Amino acid sequence: MTRSILIGTAYGAMAGAFWGITFLAPELVAPFTPFQLATLRYLTFGVVSLLILLPRLSKVLPHITFKAFRALVLLAILGSVGYYSMMGVAIQLSGVAMPSLIIGFIPVTVTLAGICRHNAVVTFRQLIPSILLSTAGILCISWQNFFVGSALHHTGPLLQAVGLLMAIGSLLGWTLFNVINSDWLKKLEHITSGEWNLLTGVVAGVLSLIILLPAAFFWPAHLPTTGWARFFLISCGVGLFSSTIANAFWNRMTHLLPLTMVGQMILFETLFSLIYGFLWEQRLPTIWEAAAFLLSVSGVLACVRAHKNNEASHSYH
Repeated sequence: MTRSILIGTAYGAMAGAFWGITFLAPELVAPFTPFQLATLRYLTFGVVSLLILLPRLSKVLPHITFKAFRALVLLAILGSVGYYSMMGVAIQLSGVAMPSLIIGFIPVTVTLAGICRHNAVVTFRQLIPSILLSTAGILCISWQNFFVGSALHHTGPLLQAVGLLMAIGSLLGWTLFNVINSDWLKKLEHITSGEWNLLTGVVAGVLSLIILLPAAFFWPAHLPTTGWARFFLISCGVGLFSSTIANAFWNRMTHLLPLTMVGQMILFETLFSLIYGFLWEQRLPTIWEAAAFLLSVSGVLACVRAHKNNEASHSYH
């Protein structure tokens, strides 16, 4: 294993460790809503991104076309505000484990999206083992949610179903984010990937105010009377560590690792979020949660093997 792969993997692990906090945060700030948490998190991300980008703003802004701006808004919704709001609802309804495992399938869904393209690295047939393992993992966590989850989290089957749908919505949103963001990064000529990420952060900050602030803060039913200091501390901390710093680690990792490994690094986020969740709930994983995790890991490893076998075949010929 080369030095760049070791360092890149370490960056991926650090990004996953910070991102894992986001799965626990909705539990930590309850009874504040996921929308309130998302508002302050991405407002913090937007302010920090703007401060970092400010010295280069005059150089960057002339290269932002209307299409690029529209893409930034879409990316801010899919990868930030909308994604985390849905995930927060899923966590508050179903606990940490289920959304963590669902999000762990991102490497497979992103790869499946890539298969639909003319320059796909692997074929659908090569990914059948990965798809079957991932599907089995989803079935395990779904069974856990509907038949065990209500006992653990005091919510009925209907709310468990809503939580599962929110988690799947987060998965689809983050998948689309990766596909669209990858396309735009290839188009950029005068803007670096770091600057593009900071621009996304600024737009996410503005969007959090426009869309979420009225709904989250101006409804009296959603305003707890205590716990505001804790809420602000956790929300701003998540914005700083899980958005600004974690994204910086992730971007650095992408420069060091081959593309076939980058998507698989999301496993670190799943692993850390599960560890944090089980520590918070002071319990061991259930049989179904353990099975879902093992199946999801196996599905991702099968996905990696399909890529490696394909690369070996091409290099041989």
